[in-house]
Amino acid sequence: MVNFTPKLRSIIILLILTIAACKSDKKTDDFPSIIEKGTLKAITSYSPVSYFIYRGQPMGYEYELLQMLGEHLGLKVDIIIAHDLEEMINMLERGEGDLIAYGLTITTDRREKLAFTDPLNVTHQVLVQKKPENWRQMKLHEIETQLVRNPFELAGKTVHVRRGSAYVSRLQNLSLEIGGEIEIIEAPANTTTEDLINLVANDSIQLTVADENIAQIQSAYYQDIDVSTPVSLPQQTAWAVRPSSKMLLDTINSWLREAQNHADYYVIYNKYYKNRQAFRSRYASEYNPVTGGAISPYDDFIKEGAEKLGWDWRMLAALIYRESQFNPNARSWAGASGLMQLMPPTAREFGASNPNNPEQNIRAGVEFLLWLDNYWQNEIENPEERLKFIIASYNVGHGHVQDARKLAENFGADPDIWHDHVERYMLKKSNPDYYNLDFVSFGYASGLEPVTYVQTIYELFEHYRKFID
Repeated sequence: MVNFTPKLRSIIILLILTIAACKSDKKTDDFPSIIEKGTLKAITSYSPVSYFIYRGQPMGYEYELLQMLGEHLGLKVDIIIAHDLEEMINMLERGEGDLIAYGLTITTDRREKLAFTDPLNVTHQVLVQKKPENWRQMKLHEIETQLVRNPFELAGKTVHVRRGSAYVSRLQNLSLEIGGEIEIIEAPANTTTEDLINLVANDSIQLTVADENIAQIQSAYYQDIDVSTPVSLPQQTAWAVRPSSKMLLDTINSWLREAQNHADYYVIYNKYYKNRQAFRSRYASEYNPVTGGAISPYDDFIKEGAEKLGWDWRMLAALIYRESQFNPNARSWAGASGLMQLMPPTAREFGASNPNNPEQNIRAGVEFLLWLDNYWQNEIENPEERLKFIIASYNVGHGHVQDARKLAENFGADPDIWHDHVERYMLKKSNPDYYNLDFVSFGYASGLEPVTYVQTIYELFEHYRKFID
């Protein structure tokens, strides 16, 4: 089997699709333009399973599958957040995204608006209800008598479900099937299934309905809820694209069939839907923005430093995560230590007598960033561009960044713009044909490292912006 690089794979796909587009209605096929732009826009929603930040790291079932898909296609994946299903569909119809990457139940009504991928999972809907108050002291048959175990028992009961969800239509059909009315209360569309499960667990409502895989993983945290009563036959869940996006649909399905033949696909599923202990730890953590609202234990120090820098604090948090994953005792092979990975001379110069002390380390790192900001003030006028040069300099040193600017200017690129200009010549700092030129002052540098460093921090910042105010 021949292995193609992502770039070569993209070129081959583009050629094939361009030929195919010539034989079809060009107005209906948007995948060639996705390949040409190099970005796939995926609409999803944040939740404790699909997409979230945990201890500074973006995670989630949909998130990891999207990374796999993007890597397969050689595309960057741009994640767009919607607050509810209705918004997801509207955004897709308006062309704000290319696909909905979320576990949508495949229904006849939805097929009128959406083209579904091959199924990602098969689940069924279950009733979520609270166990009796003293259930731990009760015998199993005593617990069973106090729970709804047959759908017929729902007649006359009130069930809260999200407006526009497949749960509404299922309960409506169930009312007809059992010959007794179920009072269906439709919560606002931006209410998540997880929100409603939380309300059941806290005695705010009595009953809700959820997909079994979601309900099971939630029950790992809310151990006093019962999710054992099915209310539907097995149902398939999938992602979706516009009905006109036939090439994109075929491409995703081709990737999905291949992925489902490999263990990695099921490792990801088990990670988010089967590992109950890990879910419980994540969900209970204050460093899960979905539930706790914090990125790290050091947010207060980071905010203080960011204010001094004039930065968005989430950008500084992204830099610190990239340096140490928020480990105050991190130490590199080169001797850099602490949250901001300060070399010993830098730590001393900027006032950190104990670089493993989080407050000292962040303050010293911020002072160093201020020094770099002052250095680049007269060089890069645009503050947004200057920030990229500061971040690159923090990684590789301002001297190497200046060399890359000189190379950019010498070869006709803009020395004041990072993306696709200076970064391109930073990559050439590992090539002797470039770093040996007379005007290059600092010689060899592993140029890929600072380029990846800047890119990773900006990507992480975008994730943080979606979750944290």
